[in-house]
Amino acid sequence: MAVEIEAKMQVDRPEVIEAILKRRGADFIGEFFEVNGFFDTADRRLLASDQGLRLRVSRKAGHDAETCVITHKGPQSHGPLKSREETELEVGSAENAARLLGHLGFRPTLSFEKRRRSWSLDGCRIEIDQVPLLGSFIEIEGPDEPSVMRVREALALGDKPLIKASYVAMLASHLQDCGDTRTHVGFAPDDARS
Repeated sequence: MAVEIEAKMQVDRPEVIEAILKRRGADFIGEFFEVNGFFDTADRRLLASDQGLRLRVSRKAGHDAETCVITHKGPQSHGPLKSREETELEVGSAENAARLLGHLGFRPTLSFEKRRRSWSLDGCRIEIDQVPLLGSFIEIEGPDEPSVMRVREALALGDKPLIKASYVAMLASHLQDCGDTRTHVGFAPDDARS
C-alpha cells in the first residue's frame, strides 16, 4: 500500500514547464502513450464510495513492450492536494486482467488515451500529460505535501489552481455535458503518435 500525494494543474504551454525543468537539472524519464480503462460494478459501487479501479496499458516511446498495471485508488483525503491510498499490481496481459475483473463483477465504464512526458526533480515525479478533449496538465507527485509544493513553486506554478478531480471524472463530466455517450476517448488517428 502506498499513498499518492499529488498536485495537478492545467497548463496552456507545457513546453514552458519543460524548459524550466531542463534549467533546474531535472532528469527526463521518458515519453509514454497510455490507455487507461476504468471499471466498476453495475450499480457503480466504487464511484459512490469515491474509489477507482483502473487498468493501464503503457508503452514507452521507441519501445514495443507494453506495461499493464491494475490500480485501486481509495477515497480522497481532505487537504489542499490530491491524496489517496493506492495499490498497484503489474500484470502480464491486459486482456486477461480485464477478463478477471469481469469475472469478479467489474465491468468497463470509460477508457481514455493519454500522452505523458515524465521527469524527476527533487524527489518528486513530474508528469506532463495531454488528454483528449481536456488539454494539457502537470502532475507533481512526491513523498509529502511540502516536497510537492516546493517543486510546484520551483516550476512557477504557484498561481495555477489545484485540481483534485481525476482525468476520468473530468472526462465523464465533459461527455455528459455534451450529451456524448462514448465509452472510449482517444486522440485523432494522426495525433496518437507516441
